[in-house]
Amino acid sequence: MVAKKPRIVIVGAGMAGLTAANKLYTSTGFKDLFELYVVEGGNRIGGRINTSQFGGDQIEMGATWIHGIVGSPIHKMAQELHSLESDQPWECMDGFLDSPTTMAEGGFELGPSMVDPISTLFKKLMDFSQGKLIEDGVVSSSEEVDYVKLRSRASMASTINGGGFGKLSVGAFLRRGLDAYWASVKDREEIRGCGNWSRKLLEDAVFAMHENTQRTYTSAGDLSTLDYDAEREYIMFPGEEVTIAKGYLSIIEALASVLPAGMIQLGRKVTKIEWQPDCHRSGEVENGYGSRPAKLHFCDGSVMLADHVIVTVSLGVLKAGINGDSGLFNPPLPSFKIQAISRLGFGVVNKLFVQLSPCSDHEGEKLNNKFPFLQMVFHRSDSELRHQKIPWWMRRTASICPIYNNSSVLLSWFAGKEALELEKMKDEEILNGVSVTVKSLLSKSNSHKLCNGNVNSVESSEGSEMKFVKVLTSKWGTDPLFRGSYSYVGVGSSGEDLDSMAKPLPESSKNGANSCPPLQILFAGEATHRTHYSTTHGAYFSGLREANRLLQHYNFVGVSELLQH
Repeated sequence: MVAKKPRIVIVGAGMAGLTAANKLYTSTGFKDLFELYVVEGGNRIGGRINTSQFGGDQIEMGATWIHGIVGSPIHKMAQELHSLESDQPWECMDGFLDSPTTMAEGGFELGPSMVDPISTLFKKLMDFSQGKLIEDGVVSSSEEVDYVKLRSRASMASTINGGGFGKLSVGAFLRRGLDAYWASVKDREEIRGCGNWSRKLLEDAVFAMHENTQRTYTSAGDLSTLDYDAEREYIMFPGEEVTIAKGYLSIIEALASVLPAGMIQLGRKVTKIEWQPDCHRSGEVENGYGSRPAKLHFCDGSVMLADHVIVTVSLGVLKAGINGDSGLFNPPLPSFKIQAISRLGFGVVNKLFVQLSPCSDHEGEKLNNKFPFLQMVFHRSDSELRHQKIPWWMRRTASICPIYNNSSVLLSWFAGKEALELEKMKDEEILNGVSVTVKSLLSKSNSHKLCNGNVNSVESSEGSEMKFVKVLTSKWGTDPLFRGSYSYVGVGSSGEDLDSMAKPLPESSKNGANSCPPLQILFAGEATHRTHYSTTHGAYFSGLREANRLLQHYNFVGVSELLQH
């Protein structure tokens, strides 16, 4: 009787799944000893990586940045593939932070003297929360504000009510830091020339602008749900952050290119995974497939048996899949896994692209008007001073800017409730909200007001009225294959929950004649990596980790990578 080859089924053809498949398939001798399949519920590969086109330009609907180039495996692959340069325009964000124009509601430009102190304060507070500025003595004697003292005051005051000792949120810490800052800079001259804005209102609004940006970085719709202590476990690679000229999809396609035709099966949505935690093998000969401990059910009614299943679906899908009898797993996952899935945060971040119509003068000649990198400072949504026609969801985004210098395609980021709101809205409603907001900030009648005196030089559509003609939004929140964007460590959770996410099932038991088949279900994806969660490189590392776990289980020669990835 010919020995049966172990069958490995990878659920999900995103970064983690394809990295695992690539590693397994290219390992010496693997093809002769194993069966490998990648099943993907959607009609494309890439998962939360989705390079697309809009307005004639290449854009990223999902993952956009390589977060730090020193030591990043994604950057290394992009270099080897020559994907970092292109003759065609792409979403390179080359004007992302170069000379931003900061406009406050009412059409007032805010100069550096107003914006920079609050921007510096916010950055320092985030550095403290991420463990970058811990030791006393990091403050230069030339600095007017003692940020170490501010950090200390903010930390003491940031315990969440009812959250227990030490349960701090990043949001509470940031706001206490702002309060401590205000207490340290009393008796300052009031600003002038800013309509109904006071200095404190403006500073609060600039701070809120940075909070809105931070929400998109972390996917936490509310920073008060983001755990303070866990922030310092998150590791950033050194070096600049860059985008991929030939598209993030070029990395995915390279990983998949070594796999033979038919190994990746699209349109194969898994509806249930049966496994055997208690060594009960009633399904050993079911449907003639033989004794494999795991059984996958698909939406079309078909099934597939497997020795090992690597689950790479998003944390959002796992959260939806732990609900009782209707859940994704049968029997349900053990309590330690369910608790980790429940406690960790998984937020929604969406990108909004709008196309600006070329401006024309009264004779129809096109004008070369450069849209600025626009930072937007708003009154609070409940303020009586607010512009009534600016929609609430626009007040929760920090900026809108061209995707590259002089592009007619503009980009804005949204997180949380407003990100979900975008998914429900019609294009006309979105275009109207963006148009009203931008025009109220950059209209000709207001474009020469500079808060606190002087004259501004905002380059807006002087010759004609700005017109937005097309819109495209990502919809990660309502897509049943994702149910969100990326993970974060919520208050009440910890890095240990991320470690729990990575543990395979069934749990290891003492060796014995009747021990359950090991490594039936393995878990990969960005939400299973303790220090690089929420990133594509975290997903990559997790895919390598689980591939190596299986290779080491079968004592493959030449497997040098350890499971610390």
